[in-house]
Amino acid sequence: MAALPWLEHGFGTRHSEAWTPGESLVRLKQIHSDVVVTADGEPGCIGAADGMISTHAGLMLTIRTADCVPVLVVDPVRRAVAAVHAGWRGTAAMIVPKAVARMVVQFGTSPLDLMVAIGPSIRSCCYEVGAEVAAKFTRWTGTSAWLDLVAVNAAQLEALRIPQDQIHRIGLCTKCGEGEFHSFRRDGVEAGRMDSSIGIRSL
Repeated sequence: MAALPWLEHGFGTRHSEAWTPGESLVRLKQIHSDVVVTADGEPGCIGAADGMISTHAGLMLTIRTADCVPVLVVDPVRRAVAAVHAGWRGTAAMIVPKAVARMVVQFGTSPLDLMVAIGPSIRSCCYEVGAEVAAKFTRWTGTSAWLDLVAVNAAQLEALRIPQDQIHRIGLCTKCGEGEFHSFRRDGVEAGRMDSSIGIRSL
């Protein structure tokens, strides 16, 4: 992604919550869903959803997380981008593949061209879930109660034929990284949120 001069993107930490210019932010009312919308107009909140896609320059698609998985996607051929908030509910409902599918339909994207960055989130070292939640992921993780949503999202992307070397994982755990990241599982309702953004530079 860093090799694309027209692309802006990044994952925030607890120290960089306002690192993107407010006048260009496109946000969502995040509802832990599999809903994906298109950002094709003005900045601001564009609806209740957990994923968004765009080909419009000058907009920074921004999601907020504090343990859930932030996923940023770019199609370097069509100059299209996506930002996805993938909690366990959204991951179980395959929100990231649904965002890619919408890019295919709307922009003519080929999954073979996509580059994906999966940001900091809670990892299996710190994310024990109950049997009911674990049962939703058995086809990816077996019967383990220690859930790795990053691995599940990566597997879902690979199933779309996105090459493994085009799926980049930051690999950091938000709960372990108390000095760097907010974590709802660690801090509860007092936890802050971190911005992750992707956008196409205005020419």
